[in-house]
Amino acid sequence: MTDEQLYESLTAFQSSGRNLWLDATAEQWNDHRWQLKNRVSSLAALEEKMSLTAEERAGVLLAGNKLAMSITPHFFQLIDRDDPSCPIRRQVIPRMEEAWTAPDEMADPCGEDSHMPVPGLVHRYPDRVLFLVTDRCASYCRYCTRSRVVSGVGDQQLEIQWEAAFRYLEQHHEVRDVLLSGGDPLLLSDDKLDRILTRLRSIPHIQFVRIGSRIPLFLPQRITPELCAILQKHHPLFLSIHTNHPKELTTEVRLGLERLANAGIPLGNQSVLLRGVNDSPIVQRALVHKLLMCRVRPYYLYQCDLINGSSHLRTTVATGLSIIEQLRGHTTGYGIPQYVIDGPGGGGKIPLNPEYILNRQPGRVMLRNYENEVFEYPDPPQIPDSVLSELFQQSEQPTDTEHVGHHVSATL
Repeated sequence: MTDEQLYESLTAFQSSGRNLWLDATAEQWNDHRWQLKNRVSSLAALEEKMSLTAEERAGVLLAGNKLAMSITPHFFQLIDRDDPSCPIRRQVIPRMEEAWTAPDEMADPCGEDSHMPVPGLVHRYPDRVLFLVTDRCASYCRYCTRSRVVSGVGDQQLEIQWEAAFRYLEQHHEVRDVLLSGGDPLLLSDDKLDRILTRLRSIPHIQFVRIGSRIPLFLPQRITPELCAILQKHHPLFLSIHTNHPKELTTEVRLGLERLANAGIPLGNQSVLLRGVNDSPIVQRALVHKLLMCRVRPYYLYQCDLINGSSHLRTTVATGLSIIEQLRGHTTGYGIPQYVIDGPGGGGKIPLNPEYILNRQPGRVMLRNYENEVFEYPDPPQIPDSVLSELFQQSEQPTDTEHVGHHVSATL
């Protein structure tokens, strides 16, 4: 298959289907509650649906004390059961490599616990906070940066002190932006989401709220008209979804994203760069184009965090820079995410870009473009006082004001 044929296949929208759950009615399949109830979450259920490699089987057996396995039927249908290298499969089916911790890996790679003034609330940046509102997800990504607290099987449990968190927000007037995450906030009931958002909206200095969610990809059936109506009440509200591979963007997902966009919710996407999943320019190009077709702006491309047991999924930084280099100039700027690393241990997001500045000297900078052509850009000069004086003199000379007025009107 040529690159162009691969691109065309990746950007085609297809339904997830339900051939592995033929006993389910269409009504059941389209009910998010049914989807959650019928998740694949045990070795027996997994092996009933597919054959595992030895590494995967060992990974499932070892996953019980690190991060639970849970895969919604919708997302499970996207797995190529005949291909162990399937990019969907690598994201949600454990492998035994997860049980090995590399020397630089850590349980809390973003240093969230050390920036938590109130349990459940992370205040790392001056004007915004991260509010962890649940420890559960519809499905669990094997590279999850919060695997220490999500899914309920790790050593650490997520503690949320709701009233203390709201009081903290009320008292800290510098906070203007609240990001709801977890776990997945959209897994909460409509009523609970509405109560949380209403409480946040009652705090005058909070200007807008963001929600980070993988639900539109794992569980598009959850994006109901009723949910969208609740979210629409609390504008300005932004939603960051998490999509890593174009195959995840099914017709069902596109419908859910369309509902959100029609409710006036700006949509951005955050991807994680993963080995064997999306670490090629052709896959990334197809992904960002397909996102734009779903009315989602590619926002961040994350270097995978140094979470324990992630070395088999992490790529080199050079790989990420090369991908950005091959997107820049070859697609619209709307489709190019910002490549970032979360500084290990709590340094926050650090943007990374290919080197386009070749040289800087006083008064000028040497640049290259995506075709490696070199350009010189001068800093703005100081206009001499003598020139300014001459211009003032010219402005005081008699002029045809009627003519000038006609000219301005014609221009407008």
